[in-house]
Amino acid sequence: MTFKKILIANRGDVALRVLRTCRELNIQTVAIHSTADSEAMHVRLADETVCIGGPPSSDSYLNIPAIITAAQLVGADAIHPGVGFLSENADFAEIVEAHNIVFIGPKPEHIKCMGDKIQAKITAKELGIPLVPGSKSDVINIEGALIEAKKIGYPVLIKAASGGGGRGMKVAMSEDELESAFVAAKSEAKAAFGDDRVYMERYLQKPRHIEIQIIGDKFGNAVHLGERECSIQRRHQKVIEEAPSPVINQNVRDKIGKVASNAVAKMGYIGLGTIEFLYENDQFFFIEMNTRLQVEHPITEAITGIDLVKEQIMIASGQPISFRQNDIKFSGHAIECRINAEDPKTFIPSPGKITQFHSPCGLGIRIESCIYSGYVVPPYYDSLIVKLIVHASDRDQCILKLKQALKEIVIEPISTTIDLHKEIIETNVMKQGSYDIRWLENILLNTK
Repeated sequence: MTFKKILIANRGDVALRVLRTCRELNIQTVAIHSTADSEAMHVRLADETVCIGGPPSSDSYLNIPAIITAAQLVGADAIHPGVGFLSENADFAEIVEAHNIVFIGPKPEHIKCMGDKIQAKITAKELGIPLVPGSKSDVINIEGALIEAKKIGYPVLIKAASGGGGRGMKVAMSEDELESAFVAAKSEAKAAFGDDRVYMERYLQKPRHIEIQIIGDKFGNAVHLGERECSIQRRHQKVIEEAPSPVINQNVRDKIGKVASNAVAKMGYIGLGTIEFLYENDQFFFIEMNTRLQVEHPITEAITGIDLVKEQIMIASGQPISFRQNDIKFSGHAIECRINAEDPKTFIPSPGKITQFHSPCGLGIRIESCIYSGYVVPPYYDSLIVKLIVHASDRDQCILKLKQALKEIVIEPISTTIDLHKEIIETNVMKQGSYDIRWLENILLNTK
């Protein structure tokens, strides 16, 4: 089938990203929005708009009945869930399909399977993906936790079964710390996800966070598009990503990429997905699979020349992947900086009106953002306001180009994390690519 009209069930830069690709495919767009986003750029540019509720996400971008009603009202063929909000909600995907609307994403059963961290690990093992040593299922009580910890070996990491974003995660360095960490993880998991189930893994000391971008279609085809290095993080939230990783060579890339693409082909996965790993001592360990478009997808697009959103839409419409594994040619290096409306030292959110915005320009510089001069950053949503992506022939040139772009960008008068990015790229650790997932938070930020 060919889509004539797509409703974009999201906001911000990702809504604009989907909208632009729809325009290139000659597909009409519908922007849903909250009352707080009535002047948002995706609302201004869409062919049709529907206000679906008040500022809180629960009243708007998470309001499934309102979104379905809007889609029926405008006669949308499909719904693109974007990133975050309902993009990995299996119930939403099922409801969309039950109303004879195409959900631009994987099958609901795959979303559900990978959304439960324990089931995801079981599935990954069955598919031949290497795992971090840990419990085979959820750990019910402290007695069970003590037994599992002895099997795994300290230090151990206690993780929420329905978790994400670092919530419901606690480390126990020894048996003396286990009980308090276990109780805290269960309590935090219950508060954040309404599910207090936790499981346990070995706590890796200095791992890197490396993810593999995959695509599958309805015809059993599956390919990988290389890796993204996502180890520069704060509180388990990515700050800077780059592709390719500075520590992965082509042989390793081919090996782990084949593992990932074979796995998604075996499970019959359809659409975009990302398999995330911890990498330490030349070994990969499965963390989770994200069943959606990733925030950092532009760096993969930069080094492959492939429009991931276009592929996602075309696959959802029933077409096969437009290329094969051997067609993919990696070119150069790309880095993405996530610029947030936050104080660069305290990380306190800084919503408010932007009176001046200047975007850096030049060959290989890309801005993904919803802001403009006069735009008011609302206090209700994620603080990410700009993704700055640079692409160059090699990593050294990419870092030089990034430095210049960060000097040029102007966002005033609100506070942003631009200065933090400037500081990071001047460090020897960044220049050498020798960081791990705890470097930014435990070393750089703790030295201030």
